[in-house]
Amino acid sequence: MVTLDKVSVEVSVVLGRSKMPIHQLLRMGRGAVIELESGEEDEVEIRANDLPVARGLVVVQGNRIAVEVRELIKRPSGLDS
Repeated sequence: MVTLDKVSVEVSVVLGRSKMPIHQLLRMGRGAVIELESGEEDEVEIRANDLPVARGLVVVQGNRIAVEVRELIKRPSGLDS
């Protein structure tokens, strides 16, 4: 039986995106706020090892933040092993 308990996967969630000139980014300091092109009710993208794998919604329960998976994204056929 193959064990997967030692496989590392980096999971990230993309909350939104923003475009700005590099000179504006370089002038930002600690505490700066970057406005995103999405709202709090918009879906987020869930990525595993920098590949999109699912979409979901941010859920706040008390002082905890989580992501509820709503839809799995199918892999392109060229990535099947």
